[in-house]
Amino acid sequence: MGQLTTNADVAVIGGGPGGYTAAIRAAQLGKEVVLIEKGHLGGTCTNVGCIPSKALIHASGLMRDATDAKEMGLAANISLDFARTQAWKDRVVKGLRDGIATLCMSNGIEVIDGRAFFTSSNTLTVETEAGMRTVEFKKAVIATGTEINGVPNLPYDHKRVIDSDDALSLREIPKRLAVVGGGYIAAEMACMFLRFGSRVTVIYRGERLLKGMEPEFGDILAKGMARLGGEVLFNSEVTRLDGENAVVKTPQGERRVQFDRMLVAAGRTPHLDLGLDKTRVKLDHDGLVVVDSSMKTTDDNIYAVGDVVPGPQLAHKAFRQGKVAAECIAGVKSSFDNRAMPMVVFAEPVLATVGLTEEEAKAKGHQVKTGRLPLTTSGRASAMGRREGFVKVVADGHDIILGVQAAGEGADALIAEAALAIEMAATLEDLAVTIHAHPTMPESLAEAAEAALGKAIHVYRKK
Repeated sequence: MGQLTTNADVAVIGGGPGGYTAAIRAAQLGKEVVLIEKGHLGGTCTNVGCIPSKALIHASGLMRDATDAKEMGLAANISLDFARTQAWKDRVVKGLRDGIATLCMSNGIEVIDGRAFFTSSNTLTVETEAGMRTVEFKKAVIATGTEINGVPNLPYDHKRVIDSDDALSLREIPKRLAVVGGGYIAAEMACMFLRFGSRVTVIYRGERLLKGMEPEFGDILAKGMARLGGEVLFNSEVTRLDGENAVVKTPQGERRVQFDRMLVAAGRTPHLDLGLDKTRVKLDHDGLVVVDSSMKTTDDNIYAVGDVVPGPQLAHKAFRQGKVAAECIAGVKSSFDNRAMPMVVFAEPVLATVGLTEEEAKAKGHQVKTGRLPLTTSGRASAMGRREGFVKVVADGHDIILGVQAAGEGADALIAEAALAIEMAATLEDLAVTIHAHPTMPESLAEAAEAALGKAIHVYRKK
């Protein structure tokens, strides 16, 4: 018998946020769609990223809240059965993954479980458990996401030296956790395990956590970790492992850090082992797929979205790009021309940013105007016992909002209004005169805009 051949208008490679969104949107627009996924539908985000991490972070936050409740006169004595916590998290993940499968089925999308490779600009070969399949397509969308990076001298054994996937699957809380890295994954995991009761030491080669973000974020994050009992070793790196110890080179000399588990959070690399040499798809100097605003690659038949193209590795970027690619394939006018890309780090406290920081705005030549409001002035923050943090608004010389940074309880929700303000080219006055409900966290955004205009009520300003 010959190799099974499937014909499709659109073949989508990868069932993560960008891939399944592109597949569903293309099907909504009348296209015959095949979705190829070598693992679980939902990709990294649903299975080993955004969803399981935020579920566990939420659970760890409840433990923190229970401890803090004593100050409010509440006797909150809770115990942790982490195996049950993990089982709950697994049910959350499965429910969302099953939902994606149902949506694909309802939209008439054929899902192929296998690994795809291009054999030309119109054909794919898919390795499945049942054998090889050929998919002939008119258009294809690459949405294959990323793979975890490693560190040469700290190879994963997935027992004591673990990656972020392993960390989200542990069945017991490590008593002593060493975290190697200073990015958002390291920050979120360190804070989560600190809340769960681990003794955490972060080992970072840089001098500031979250170095690519608002400088003040690194400071407030380090203080948040310290409040939880954690320690950060800056300008340091692990030189070798010696039994239960990590030998660490620090500015003060060699130090030995004991650990039960070592989480190496070294970032992620795009997965592009797809036979692209059989196509006209080109990569840039960073090894990412070159695309235009329609998400089309240098091959007219192939589009690419998400982590494999330039820009931050964020699920919501992939969602938007998947819709754009599908709409452009279907002949609908669409473009990835968004001005604002929010990012949230679910740490201690929550950190959120969108648009330009003050440093970035100045580097781009803007005449910068800023307004900053500490959350000590927020009635809502005080009422929740969460007064640490701030909201900062960055505008240009014409008062047009360029960026917003927020740290504190509710920053993840607050940043959405800031993103809309930037997309709409709103001004400081637009934000300041919009009535915000009181007491809420978003009203801090309005008053930060007032601070930039020199008329904030709750921040003293010399006459």
